[in-house]
This record gives sequence, structure tokens and C-alpha cells, in this order.
Amino acid sequence: MSGIRGRNTKPEILVRSLLHREGFRFRLHARELPGKPDIVLPRYRAVIFVHGCFWHGHDCHLYRLPATRPGFWQDKIDRNRASDRWARDTLLAAGWRVAVVWECALRGVGADVGQVAQRLAVWLRSDEKETGIRK
Repeated sequence: MSGIRGRNTKPEILVRSLLHREGFRFRLHARELPGKPDIVLPRYRAVIFVHGCFWHGHDCHLYRLPATRPGFWQDKIDRNRASDRWARDTLLAAGWRVAVVWECALRGVGADVGQVAQRLAVWLRSDEKETGIRK
């Protein structure tokens, strides 16, 4: 996976590169879909959200509530989580398949971007309605 795994590569761009290398073609940020998914694969009736662990309150080593204004941050993250649930539920009800790739699966010690690409490819070719990829 050399060439795309830079220290400063944004997780969303990394996932897009991995999918493209696997031969998948997609649209980006479809405003007409709930939650404005990061990646949309109409052929597979699937969407992929790439969530930053901090902004979406993921229970992993990358998430830590700031000591400054913790109430503000907790409220913000709680609203993000509620929005994520709404978008997921609405998309599933409309017949879309939903995947969430967490930042921790792509960064840090033990992250395996090759495995992320393989899991997404297998999921896209399956009939599973949803999946989540985390470390």
C-alpha cells in the first residue's frame, strides 16, 4: 500500500484510494442522501462513512474528551452521534447499505489498511446490509 499511506493522509482520501485500487468507482458527498455520505457506490446501492474517532465519539485510543470545556465537547459529540444514527437508519430504511470505517482502523499502531480494503471489497460484493470497520 505504499504511495497512499502518508502520515498526513486524511482517512477519507485513504479509503477512496484503497477502493479505487480495488477497481471500485464511486461518487463523493452525495448531498441528496441523508448524512451526506463520504463515498457512494450506486452500483452496489452502498454508502461509506469515514468517521474521525474524536468527532464521532468512538470508544478507542484516538478519542479523549478535552479538559477544556468538556460540557461543550460532550454535547457536540452527542449531537454528532445522534445525527450518525439518524442518517444510518434513514439510509437503511431507503434500501441503501451502510458501512462505517473508523479512523483508528487506518491510523496508528496496528492499523492495517490492506485489511480495511479487503474487508470493504468483500462487504461490497456481499448482501450484508451494514458493516463497521474499526481497530
